Amino acid sequence: MAATQNTSPQEDEIDLRELLGTLVDHKWLIGIITGIFFVLSVGYAVLGTPIYEADALVQVEQKVPDLPGLSAITQTLGASSSEATTEIALITSRTVIGKAVDDLNLQIEVAPYHFPIFGGWVSRHFVPDQPADVASPLLGFSRYDWGNAKLDIFQMKVPASLEEKKLVLVAGEHGNYTLYYSGDVMLTGRVGDVATGHGFTMQVRELRANPGTHFTVIHHTALAVINQLQLDINATEQGKDSGIIQLTYDHEDSDLAAALLDHVSQAYVKQNVERNSAEAANSLKFVREQLPRIRQDLDNAQSALNAFQTKAHSVDITLQTKGLLDQEVAIETSIQQLRMQQADMERRFTGEHPAYKALLEQIGQLQAQKTGIEKQVGGLPDTQQELLRLTRDVEVLNATYTGLLNQAQQLDIARAGTVGNVRIIDQAAVDISKPAKPKKPLVVLGGTFLGGFLAVGFVLLRQMLSRGVEDPTAIEQLGLSVYASIPSSVAEKQSFLQGRRGRTDGRQKLLAVNAPADLAIEALRSLRTSLHFARIEAKNNILMISGASPGAGKTFISSNLAAVIAKGGQRVLLIDGDMRKGALHTVIGGRPDKGLSELISGQLTVEDVIRTVPDAEGLHFIARGKVPPNPSELLMHARFSELLETLKPDYDLVIIDTPPILAVTDAAIMGHHVGTSLLVIRFGLNQAKEIALAKQRFEQNGVQIKGAVFNAVERRSTGYYSYGYYEYGSSPA
Repeated sequence: MAATQNTSPQEDEIDLRELLGTLVDHKWLIGIITGIFFVLSVGYAVLGTPIYEADALVQVEQKVPDLPGLSAITQTLGASSSEATTEIALITSRTVIGKAVDDLNLQIEVAPYHFPIFGGWVSRHFVPDQPADVASPLLGFSRYDWGNAKLDIFQMKVPASLEEKKLVLVAGEHGNYTLYYSGDVMLTGRVGDVATGHGFTMQVRELRANPGTHFTVIHHTALAVINQLQLDINATEQGKDSGIIQLTYDHEDSDLAAALLDHVSQAYVKQNVERNSAEAANSLKFVREQLPRIRQDLDNAQSALNAFQTKAHSVDITLQTKGLLDQEVAIETSIQQLRMQQADMERRFTGEHPAYKALLEQIGQLQAQKTGIEKQVGGLPDTQQELLRLTRDVEVLNATYTGLLNQAQQLDIARAGTVGNVRIIDQAAVDISKPAKPKKPLVVLGGTFLGGFLAVGFVLLRQMLSRGVEDPTAIEQLGLSVYASIPSSVAEKQSFLQGRRGRTDGRQKLLAVNAPADLAIEALRSLRTSLHFARIEAKNNILMISGASPGAGKTFISSNLAAVIAKGGQRVLLIDGDMRKGALHTVIGGRPDKGLSELISGQLTVEDVIRTVPDAEGLHFIARGKVPPNPSELLMHARFSELLETLKPDYDLVIIDTPPILAVTDAAIMGHHVGTSLLVIRFGLNQAKEIALAKQRFEQNGVQIKGAVFNAVERRSTGYYSYGYYEYGSSPA
């Protein structure tokens, strides 16, 4: 048999109206959080340390091939004419950056102490009358730099164990200083002198500061500085295959940023020149080694040709042979040049290199062409064949020798005047009028947006995690009738907080007496009417008011409901049944002692504990008494039942404020003696599972909950929680 599953589409859909209502309800919280982020963003934009960007421009030109034919091979391989990709790796190499680190002494990091938050801003905006003037300490804080302090360390060596550790240098008088580590003195010295001690060696070139000013000193390892600079220096090619490389570097010290890029670019150009000069020298050496051999071969070929012509009585080459000779000379010359390149490439590449394989392929193609011509030559007379062969050898060797001479001259000139294929187009420069960071409009806008986003996320997340009941229909779905929805009021919240914190001055704080026109009191009057009909079939005139968990507001409901009913002309007795943490006395007034615990234990009589309530005629009150060690056992004593039987005839209604049922079992014990039981549920606090568990706990103990009071209901933008109380209230006279 097929089972039918009923699902509600609304359970799986997002209620945009409810989400929007939640955001509107918490608009002040969202606004405050967003405002805080806005203020912090503005503060950071104004007080944050400005970061300046230095930039330089370098051009990488295409290299001229060392030997003829190499450019054709490069084109055959499909290689890009731009060498920028390789050069970017070279310009950010450890060799190049390491040279700049050494030249600028970047292993030593120095920074003066600045007063938190705004000290750096004050220091940056100090304008000295003279270049060497230092700002006077503000408010006596001499350990901080307030403007124009400077520490320049010429050389520094530290023990290996203290590399990357924070050291503190304190300026003294007359150029003296002291270096500390973890509070211990490492060495003392004077500007210009070499100071040693505890494995330290340091020489300070310049110290400009007030006595007592602190400086942070860190000696980094060279590799750590280089690795960080490799990440910080940005090298990018401007346009595809343009060969134009832009270098950028950000730092708070604009002079240091520009100096670093200058040193990097100059070290890179120098390295490029040295590299190209070495390549030219190696190629020149190879060419000069080949010249004597080619010259000897040329002489031998010329001698052989002359001897043959003499022997053959000056045989001339026919027109057909001349054509074959020209073709064979051109092919053989190309083969000889490629063989030269092959010998040169064998010194630099392996046999598996793509360029080397391409070279062999070209040689193979030319050999095939040469074989075809040799077949044609084979059909000539023997005399013509020999003359063609000898003439070919002379012309090929002569062309090869001439080419090598030209190549040697070119390489010799290149070696002597190498300028490299890299040049600096724009020296490093910094625009100090426009810091690269922080971008103030972007920071303020982004910070404000982030604050708003986090505020909205916090509100929605809290709403999702709390899942407190905010709709009376959710309570009714649990099987509890909602007798009244009590709107939240400022006075009620104050009473709630005071009750939780245990604050009391002994005075009466009944809202029903002090503010009878409050909306919450109007709602309690409707609860009074509902209870009148609900108690018709009750077994007695005792009303128990409990809650699922602390903080629901049952004390407020109990006390003010009692006052409202008493003002209706009935005699009401209010009992604080929470002998553990009862707080009814904070609302009614007076002290908690001489109450229910003493009455049940037989220490006092009814006449000793019943109190009248000022300005609430007909209302009487029994406090909780001293906190006993066994509240539950006292309630189970027969004297408690006898007490209620004694009090019932003297009052129209007896209201007992009990502890939360999920906290202790006291409410379940008292529930057996009452005629009507109400459960107070606080708006947005008590969850549906919590309410269901409280109802189940009562039922397991044989106590039937008559209904619920929905307390501290707040206005919601969706509009279905107000129930008219917010729109219709008493106007002040």
